[in-house]
Amino acid sequence: MYAIIDIETTGGQYNEEGITEIAIYKFDGHEVIDQFISLVNPEKPIQPFVVKLTGINNAMLRSAPKFYEVAKRIIEITEGCVVVAHNASFDYRILKTEFRRLGFDFKKQTLCTVELAKKLIPGQESYSLGKLVRSLGIPMADRHRASGDAMATVKLFKMLLVKDIEKEIVKSFIKTEIKSGISPKLLDIVESLPSKTGIYYIHNEKGNLIYIGKSKNIKKRVNQHFTGTSSKSKKIQRDVYTVTFEETGSELIALLKESEEIKINKPIYNRAQRKSIFQYALYQHKNEQGYIALTVEKADGRKKEITSFTSLQEGKNALFKITEKYNLCQKINGLYDTKNGCFQYKIKECNGACLGEENPKSYNERVLEFIEENSFENNNMVILDRGRTYDERTAVLIESGIYKGYCFYDLNYQVNNIEILKNIIIPMQHNRDTKTIIQTYLRKHKVYKIIQF
Repeated sequence: MYAIIDIETTGGQYNEEGITEIAIYKFDGHEVIDQFISLVNPEKPIQPFVVKLTGINNAMLRSAPKFYEVAKRIIEITEGCVVVAHNASFDYRILKTEFRRLGFDFKKQTLCTVELAKKLIPGQESYSLGKLVRSLGIPMADRHRASGDAMATVKLFKMLLVKDIEKEIVKSFIKTEIKSGISPKLLDIVESLPSKTGIYYIHNEKGNLIYIGKSKNIKKRVNQHFTGTSSKSKKIQRDVYTVTFEETGSELIALLKESEEIKINKPIYNRAQRKSIFQYALYQHKNEQGYIALTVEKADGRKKEITSFTSLQEGKNALFKITEKYNLCQKINGLYDTKNGCFQYKIKECNGACLGEENPKSYNERVLEFIEENSFENNNMVILDRGRTYDERTAVLIESGIYKGYCFYDLNYQVNNIEILKNIIIPMQHNRDTKTIIQTYLRKHKVYKIIQF
């Protein structure tokens, strides 16, 4: 749990500032579940430059509660939370100073979104809150007022959590929880999970990741791990301490994140997926008669593949559908072993290429049409799919045929402005797996929209 804070002060000498306004949003890593916003009477005048900056003046604060009147609420809403702020050392110092004046030692673990942004979104012109959120296309209201700045920090922190593919933020938080808590029972863990599409992360008692998975129903899938009788399920049941999750809305994003994060974090019980999970591939070659044949073979990195499959049977099933859809020949594609015409020819769905009755040129045009439709080569496009909420979308960026990454966005100008899009994209590796995941998903599912640029 996180307490995302912004504080406005009177200005003045170091450690003599007073709080004029405070906003705290309690954030569970997915949504805001509580909030506290209040003006505060600092019992001292505000510096003129601060009045000009924030719009808060002395007259506005005469009837506002004094700090000791809101202190209890601040303690309650931050209980069990890591304090998060943009330039956290300032806000945390101000809070500690005010509590010290009341004789209370306010101690919390802190996270600074300035430092996190420098690490996870490098190369920005400025890391001031206003300029940073503007470059990321995050809408901001009431700049230099506590509630507006704190809400912008919530949206920024949510983006940083997604960009943290090594899960350092979540893992450090879990280690803090482990020190102060008792391991939840398996039933309690399942009950805390959503029945939504996304990624789930299973941690052991040291906070380390032992398994990463994806599902269209996170709760149901984790419950299967906890009730399963396989060797892997029993090991997970024995070693699990807690499960964290990340909703993605889009199954495509869940598939891409699972593939990437398993390779980066190398969880002990994901051995099979640390390397490529697509062991078979579809290749093209010209036969002796000049027809382009499509064949499913064991994947070979030295050869240029069209798409990949997890098994030989999956590849053959896909090739049957491709052959039928593009009116190709089962015999040429190695799906029907005969010295005569193929089965499709008998039912008049093959134009006779198997018997040399169709010109290789017209046959090959249909094969090339299939390859063109299923290739990223030199493509620049953004694939838009559903998001985590009703008014959100996901975007997958492909540039010159290379998968660059994905993002969540609320506003159309975030995806239509390529510079903003590149700032909010979570960078990902382009490899056989990601290429095939995207190709397979587009082949089997309908997405919201594809923008070519």
